[in-house]
Amino acid sequence: MKRRTESCKGAHRRNDMVCHKKPRNQPDEEGEEGNDFEQEADSCMPITDRLYFAILCSRPKTTSGTHYFSIDDELVYENFYADFGPLNLALLYRYCMKLNKKIKSFSLTKKKIVHYTCGDDKKQANAAFLVGSFAIIYLNKQPLELYRLLQTAKTNYLPFRDASFGTCTFHLTLLDCFFAVHKALQYNFFDFKTFDVEEYQHYERAENGDFNWIIPEKFLAFSGPHQKSKIESGYPHHAPEAYFPYFRKHNITTIIRLNKKMYEAKRFTDANFEHYDLFFVDGSTPSDAIVRKFLNICENAEGAIAVHCKAGLGRTGTLIGSYMMKHYRMTAAETIAWIRICRPGSVIGPQQQFMVEKQRSLWNEGDIYRKKLQEQENGNRCAVTFILSGVDDISISDDKGKACGKEDIGLYSEDDDDESIHVTQGDKLRALKCKRQTRVSGAAPLSHSIPKTRTVLR
Repeated sequence: MKRRTESCKGAHRRNDMVCHKKPRNQPDEEGEEGNDFEQEADSCMPITDRLYFAILCSRPKTTSGTHYFSIDDELVYENFYADFGPLNLALLYRYCMKLNKKIKSFSLTKKKIVHYTCGDDKKQANAAFLVGSFAIIYLNKQPLELYRLLQTAKTNYLPFRDASFGTCTFHLTLLDCFFAVHKALQYNFFDFKTFDVEEYQHYERAENGDFNWIIPEKFLAFSGPHQKSKIESGYPHHAPEAYFPYFRKHNITTIIRLNKKMYEAKRFTDANFEHYDLFFVDGSTPSDAIVRKFLNICENAEGAIAVHCKAGLGRTGTLIGSYMMKHYRMTAAETIAWIRICRPGSVIGPQQQFMVEKQRSLWNEGDIYRKKLQEQENGNRCAVTFILSGVDDISISDDKGKACGKEDIGLYSEDDDDESIHVTQGDKLRALKCKRQTRVSGAAPLSHSIPKTRTVLR
């Protein structure tokens, strides 16, 4: 920590020297406006011959040869506790659209474009994440190459942390986030040509369902439904029926519940959805049996899968991440980074170390899975999938001779903490998320009220 503080002080001293070469409040004389960029060169990091990133001590003045802009106060992370980033997919999209517009602007054609930050270490990390991700998406930069470019000013970027209240036990680096964006782009997890930012920001709100796609057409993470739609302690709860229209429209066929019962699974199964219960305690990590069962279900689902716990963050992100490590061979850090970019606050506390510990075994399982599929490529893929995912499966229900049904009520134990009564980590995170989200005045309501306090999400 001492080394980091000294490094930051050194960076500020460099910036001070740069800033005081010419007082900012004095107008440039004609023909000398281009000198400002040279004076900032020590703290500017070149992304291309025209695009730069800079960490400065004060707001610079745009000149005839250089255009400066900052997003420090425009694109802001909404924290739970001490977490501060990375910024979510919607904010990354808005940044990319903003920068693309500047690059293509006729009035800026002959100017160098400098994204600068004057913020603290947290603002610097998020600003670097944005410009770096832009370079990966639009300039075909490689993560490691880009990370080195952003370190030319010898800046130590503050690592991101989880949304827990306690001491940080796992650091997510800027490089981890760059690799995550690169892998997500490679696997078509997102495409900004078709990305609907308004839809993303609408449905991430508690009153509109509180859900996000982690992998389009495959995994949706959402906050747990309630027995009936109501507002409790300021948080809007939604009954299962509220999700039916959206789920059907987007071919979601399977729901996996990871928390104790807050609604009857029959509400989903009667509507022709598959429903599974894989309970483990809020804030904890899943058993190997639960991980295998989860993978089995997901590998055999006919359509997309909606996964929830209480807040749809910790347990939900951990199991979706396990699938991603197995089937996309992403590292634990890359997986955590991508899930948080899609759904901030995901994967918390010991769940981070759990994913690191399971990375190698899940990679090995994925390698075997893909190898056997290739060997059987001329056969029935569906049948092969069932065979592969069921080989090492361990029944979690009390009746070992019974296959996992749509309602695995045997997963519940009377000895477990009753989540329906006690306030748990999920409750606290859910409440914080709702509290920080302010309604947009004048916005047209996109969720429609129906009788008996039930809501429908479309």
